Amino acid sequence: MTQLYQHRARKRFGQNFLHDAGVIHRILRAIGAKQGDHLVEIGPGQGAITEGLVGSEARVDVIELDQDLLPLLTLKFGLKDNFALHSGDAMKFDFASLSTTPASLRVVGNLPYNISTPLIFHLLSYSGLIRDMHFMLQKEVVKRMAASPGGGDWGRLSIMVQYYCDVEYLFTVGPGAFNPAPKVDSAIVRLTPHATLPHPAKNPTLLEDVVREAFNQRRKTLRNTLKSLLSAADIEACDIDPGLRPEQLSLAQFVALANRLHDMQGA
Repeated sequence: MTQLYQHRARKRFGQNFLHDAGVIHRILRAIGAKQGDHLVEIGPGQGAITEGLVGSEARVDVIELDQDLLPLLTLKFGLKDNFALHSGDAMKFDFASLSTTPASLRVVGNLPYNISTPLIFHLLSYSGLIRDMHFMLQKEVVKRMAASPGGGDWGRLSIMVQYYCDVEYLFTVGPGAFNPAPKVDSAIVRLTPHATLPHPAKNPTLLEDVVREAFNQRRKTLRNTLKSLLSAADIEACDIDPGLRPEQLSLAQFVALANRLHDMQGA
């Protein structure tokens, strides 16, 4: 059985296994799992976080893509009544198969850098089922999520995540906490889906379209970046200067533009 514990991190899965006991404890404390909770861990790896989650007596479903890790996870936790292992790709996973109760799932993960953004967008499509999410991500990604309008970090990720969630940058984690050590700092973020959207869009897909177009050429003004969707007059009708650059707009202003586009299409 000793070979099971000699699994090497694989580049193609973007694996960096967490081993620092102090960091693991701090993450578990931030999550605060307890009996009655329903945790979903994405990419449990060798089970560094899983052990504390299972020990909390919460229900724990884990989703692991790497087939070679399944025997190790089964050996460690397979006999626990509150543990269930799902072999598969979290990017394609139907989270509604685990629960249909609103705000019932608590999602956790040390996410590979190469899929973190698309995976979070996938999870946001289930935001009504999710109570909160705690992720280890590349520090720069967390900075973008938590950014405010006006700075270089404010962009599509900031706007779409903040549309659905409250974002809290919890703490930074250095490369030495992982094996192998990544070349960049990581950070822990807490995302809490809004019970009521603060700025509801009439059509969230149109909001995504407007934001994507706006930031495709972020150094250009809205007049230029949005011309395929909205005219300068349409932008002005939302009390927004078409001479502004996209990073100067708030979430509420982007929603106003998307709602204008929705009304135009419905006319």
